[in-house]
Amino acid sequence: MNFLRGVMGGQAAGPQPSGAETIQKLCDRVASSTLLEDRRDAVRALKSLSKKYRMEVGTQAMDHLINILQTDRSDSEILGYALDTLYNIICNDEEEEQDESEDAVTPIPASGKNKNVSMPDEAAQKQADDLGAQFTEQFVQDPEHVTLLLALLEEFDFHVRWPGVKLLTALLKNQCVQVQGIILVSPMGVSRLMDLLADSREVIRNDGLLLLQQLTKSNAAIQKIVAFENAFERLLDIITEEGSSDGGIVVEDCLLLLVNLLKNNSSNQNFFKEGSYIQRMKPWFEVGDDNSGWSAQKVTNLHLMLQLVRVMVSPVNSPGASASCQKSMYQCGLLQQLCTILMATGVPADILTETINTVSEVIRGSQVNQDYFASVNAPSNPPRPAIVVLLMSMVNERQPFVLRCAVLYCFQCFLYKNQKGQGEIVATLLPSTIDANSISAGQLLCGGLFSVDSLSNWCAAVALAHALQDNLTQKEQLLRVQLATSLGKPPVSLLQQCTNILSQGDKIVRRGSKVQTRVGLLMLLCTWINNCPIAVTHFLHNQENVPFLTAQISENLGEDERLVQGLCALLLGICIYYNDNSLENYTKEKLKQLIEKRIGKENFVEKLGFITKHELYSRAAQKPQPVFPSPEQMLFDHEFTKLVKELEGVITKAVHKSSEDEKKEEEVKKTLEQHDNIVTQYKELIREQDAQIQELKEQVASMSSQNEQMQTTVTQQLAQIQQHKDQYNILKLKLGKENQNQSNSQGDSSQVNGLQTEELTQLREEVEELRKQHTLLQTQLHDKDALINTLRSETAEGSAGGSDNTELLKELEALRSQVESQLAEINQMKTERQELLRRAEAGSSDAASSSDGSLDAAKMAEVESRLAAQTTETERLKEEAKSLSASRAELEQQLASATSTVAILQTEQAKLQTEVQESKKEQDDLLMLLADQDQKIHSLKQKLKDLGETLDFSDTFLSGGR
Repeated sequence: MNFLRGVMGGQAAGPQPSGAETIQKLCDRVASSTLLEDRRDAVRALKSLSKKYRMEVGTQAMDHLINILQTDRSDSEILGYALDTLYNIICNDEEEEQDESEDAVTPIPASGKNKNVSMPDEAAQKQADDLGAQFTEQFVQDPEHVTLLLALLEEFDFHVRWPGVKLLTALLKNQCVQVQGIILVSPMGVSRLMDLLADSREVIRNDGLLLLQQLTKSNAAIQKIVAFENAFERLLDIITEEGSSDGGIVVEDCLLLLVNLLKNNSSNQNFFKEGSYIQRMKPWFEVGDDNSGWSAQKVTNLHLMLQLVRVMVSPVNSPGASASCQKSMYQCGLLQQLCTILMATGVPADILTETINTVSEVIRGSQVNQDYFASVNAPSNPPRPAIVVLLMSMVNERQPFVLRCAVLYCFQCFLYKNQKGQGEIVATLLPSTIDANSISAGQLLCGGLFSVDSLSNWCAAVALAHALQDNLTQKEQLLRVQLATSLGKPPVSLLQQCTNILSQGDKIVRRGSKVQTRVGLLMLLCTWINNCPIAVTHFLHNQENVPFLTAQISENLGEDERLVQGLCALLLGICIYYNDNSLENYTKEKLKQLIEKRIGKENFVEKLGFITKHELYSRAAQKPQPVFPSPEQMLFDHEFTKLVKELEGVITKAVHKSSEDEKKEEEVKKTLEQHDNIVTQYKELIREQDAQIQELKEQVASMSSQNEQMQTTVTQQLAQIQQHKDQYNILKLKLGKENQNQSNSQGDSSQVNGLQTEELTQLREEVEELRKQHTLLQTQLHDKDALINTLRSETAEGSAGGSDNTELLKELEALRSQVESQLAEINQMKTERQELLRRAEAGSSDAASSSDGSLDAAKMAEVESRLAAQTTETERLKEEAKSLSASRAELEQQLASATSTVAILQTEQAKLQTEVQESKKEQDDLLMLLADQDQKIHSLKQKLKDLGETLDFSDTFLSGGR
């Protein structure tokens, strides 16, 4: 302890040891001391010296400090000192280092603390950064050190957790990729860091946000894990608790972390949308009427919030993901809230610019959102559409450059894949819709197009070109626009006025001589006449246009004019490629001859290549948003770069082709088109036949299932008939025995009468049972008739499946034989029933004659009345038997009808077999014809190859047709 007091206390007598020697002695004390207090004091002394002697402490003490972290886990104080010391030697951000004087024995002198910090020399700062990177690399060489640090973060003690968070953050800043890899493979590594957001101590929570920012940089795997650890919910809750846009720097940190998690990560973006977190963003943009006095922090927060919205709908995202987010933003009212900020007063310029860019990407390519934006009006008197107000800012040269670029981007996004909006913009230029009392978008665009400000010329030309993008109808409509150039002169068309600015008049030439203006007008003309033969004809109709273009291309101009030459070559090439030869003086062949004589084909192609070789071309081709460092570099539009890429190759080929080659190519194209039509027709025919065959197969399957049902029904009927046979045999035995008993007991009249009554009752019951069975059989026969009719109609509609129909006819024949056998059995049962009735009547008459002499008058009267009743009942049974006979005759007639139906079905089946054979023969003929066509096409392709032409016509198309 005397040693420590000598080092850190007052001055001792004798020579003082150097810093390196002191640190060496402290390291020895840390390594060799057995008492925890001695090690703790030595580590605290190292901490106090770690800022002044960063190199020495890092070189000599790092291993000892790591060993302290491993062995002294039970003492939070020494862990805190060790972590602070490691942080001091690894961290490069000197501004974040704080002097924790309460933990040191003696405060470090100010001169010592600022020895490295106050050095303004960049080389010294770079050396300090390299030192931190060196110590970081030494620390993370063993992944177990980072794992140990993650385990220490589970300690709740403030003096352990907070320096642990800061140390891990510093490691990520210096060696991000390597530390991310270690944390990613560490069990529960990311989950432990996510727990920091739930810490009740704000300083740890806030530093945890900084740690997660570094952890999630450019690592999609960690971003996904953090997102699925409920990061979105926690971060949005913190933003709400801190006051949203009015909050402090903690809100800024949360927003930066959200941007890290969502940017270029489609999985997290989808998770954010599906979790309904977009709806929670709407309250962020609720701006009051009084927008004065915005703090710098509020501006920063709102700027990041707008960036977060743009991340979700960025054009670099997949179209489906962006479209779903755009839909959600409209449905939850977020787009409406952004438009409110757009039209509000007192909003800072940079927030307004970013809001315009955000609204642009929210409506880009979404028809519903674009329609809503078109309906937004500015709060002016009278109200004006928001588009008109924004265009007024774009063509106003006094507005900031970034704001004008943002408005142009907004206008481009409004017209992107929006033919309805394109039509509305072009309609404001047509004579029939112009309103002299109001300012329209078309008037502002024309005013900017012919303004003295070259930037306004360029912006208006590009905006008008987007109103014509991929819309042939509006290109033709714009040809109707007439402009009044001056009093007393006839109006000229907009197309002619644009070409006049490029080619005629001293004053106009001086105005159009600026490269930016000429580039803008040439891009407009190229977009206008592209894929529009009528516009090409109107352009060539002006006799001065072609000579001007050839003169511009053939001249040897300076470096600045090369781009103009390239655009003139592109414009002339479009006139060749989309020329319909309606003007005799400017047909395709004559224009190519003019190029060969005045310019030269090779020179023309070289000048055309100046466009893509320009240094600003590749920058504009990267993303749709126009972002330029200065107005002078604002030359190319993103959509125009795609047009150049599409046309450069075809124009080069068109210029080099001869007239004979073009004629041959046209003939080949026509021949191929004819073959395509024939193949298409055969494909349709084969497709129809396939559909018919499939339909017939389905019908056969349906008939097979019905046949199975009929067989089941017949089986059930056979079982019922067998049951009836058994009942009938039992009845016959009973009647035989009763008749025998009746003949032996005729002397006793009362006994005879009682027996006869019992027999008649039983007979009535049996007749009733037979009637029910007859009704059931008749119903089943009707069902069979209906099924036969159904089979007949379905067979008549079909045209194939002969073998299946033959089987069905056999099954129908078997059913008919079964029905006939059933009818024979019914007739036999009826005959036997009549025989029973006859015997009953005979027994009744014998009984009556034998009782005349033995009964008195009263009994005779009673017997006569009973006999009369029995006679009546017998007559009724006879009538019912006649009715059953008639029914049997009707059933026989229906069976005959069914037999004729079967014959008809057999005839129709023969017809179907004949039609199937004819259909197969037609298909064979078609296949032979397709083979001939294939051979002809192959020969034509060989001719094209001999001519040096290559057509994108695949053989697999024809083989697919076969």
